Amino acid sequence: MAYTPQHDVVSGEQYRYALTNFRIAHEKVEEQRIQLQEQEKQVAQLRARIALLEGTNQGHFGSSKLNGNSVDDFSIKNAASGLERQINRWAAELTRNPPVPLNTMRSAALTDVFDDNPAELAPQTPNATGMQVQSLLRHTVSKTIAEGIINCLVITDSPDANIQLARIHEHIFSRDPTVAAVWRRQTFSAAVETCSLEMSLFFLSEHMPNLQQLLEISSDKTTLGGALIPILEAAYDFSRMLHSAPSSSGGQVDAFYRAFVPDVGSAMNPRQIELVKRCQRTERGEPDRVGATVFPGLVKVTRGVAGQSVEASQTVVRRAQVICECALLGVPQVAQAAGA
Repeated sequence: MAYTPQHDVVSGEQYRYALTNFRIAHEKVEEQRIQLQEQEKQVAQLRARIALLEGTNQGHFGSSKLNGNSVDDFSIKNAASGLERQINRWAAELTRNPPVPLNTMRSAALTDVFDDNPAELAPQTPNATGMQVQSLLRHTVSKTIAEGIINCLVITDSPDANIQLARIHEHIFSRDPTVAAVWRRQTFSAAVETCSLEMSLFFLSEHMPNLQQLLEISSDKTTLGGALIPILEAAYDFSRMLHSAPSSSGGQVDAFYRAFVPDVGSAMNPRQIELVKRCQRTERGEPDRVGATVFPGLVKVTRGVAGQSVEASQTVVRRAQVICECALLGVPQVAQAAGA
């Protein structure tokens, strides 16, 4: 008996029904594909708009790039180290070739350190040393950069306007950090490109007036005193880079930077300071205090988006560089002035 192959046979009506359903399914898939493409296009446009608002679409120094690298904590530390070396060279050269006696320079520096409060200044030792004067010079410059430039948003050539803008940012940040981030970066996109001579002299008159007058710091950058002006200009570039850098937190929190200068005579806090010279008292576990701050520290201030975090948190990005009290070798007036 011969084998007869069996074939699956469907009716024409079933075939047309399946074909119709296949066509409908194909049309729906194509419809979804077009919708996804449109959504991707809208997301890309939205990201571009956010980047424009935050300034992250620009690749120049002071926005989101620094020498071709992303502005992160590591690049900030490197930039701070460069600025620290500039200040150290200036103070060392001024100490090696003092335009006035070291005792006179030390007295002016101490007066600026303690904000012109004569009651806090004890009688000075007869002979100032180069280390004392150099450390105190670096402390006054660090204080000027921290309080006058980094912690006050320098956006215009008007000190009053800058103070008002800093207050506006503080108010916005306390209410909505995300809005504060966009506002700050947008504002810095229109900031002055360089720190004017008038602004530099204003910083000096506000934070180190006695040294400014003593060293005759002016526009002549060829003098030892005038060599401080380029340092303040570099500090402004550093500050502008800090405040206009985009947050690396994916928009979940806003982060901006503030500088701090430990007070002369304050207690040592290893989490906030780093000794630039070895201290035997500290190594023996004995109490010691800050003799001078030779470069300010940096903290990153963060706060979650609205409704998530009430209080701002601070993370030390770079510890303040300090010299201990005992390492200053014979400046008892510093210890007494701090309330020893």
